Amino acid sequence: MSNSSNQISEFFSSESENSNLLWHYVQSLSPETIAQLSKPASSEVFQVMERNIVGLLGGLPPENFGVTISTSRENLGRLLASAMISGYFLRNAEQRLSFDNAIAAAETTVSE
Repeated sequence: MSNSSNQISEFFSSESENSNLLWHYVQSLSPETIAQLSKPASSEVFQVMERNIVGLLGGLPPENFGVTISTSRENLGRLLASAMISGYFLRNAEQRLSFDNAIAAAETTVSE
């Protein structure tokens, strides 16, 4: 039992160290970089991110309800990490679509 509790303790301490690394990384970013990373290039990506975050937080409309969210630091960190990963995924998908469209346009131009 003691070995099991040591493993759990080590897991949470390493998780805390990882979240500190993420926090330090985010703090080290310049405001310009954060602004650039925060703005999706298309309105579709913005809408998907908005729906994702609303899904994570809950979907009560604020105009009809007095919505208050409380959480722990760890859970807020997990929410931030989840939103960042979703954002990176969507940004990569958006770039891939842009590249695919550019390649298709170039192939059409070459074949004509």
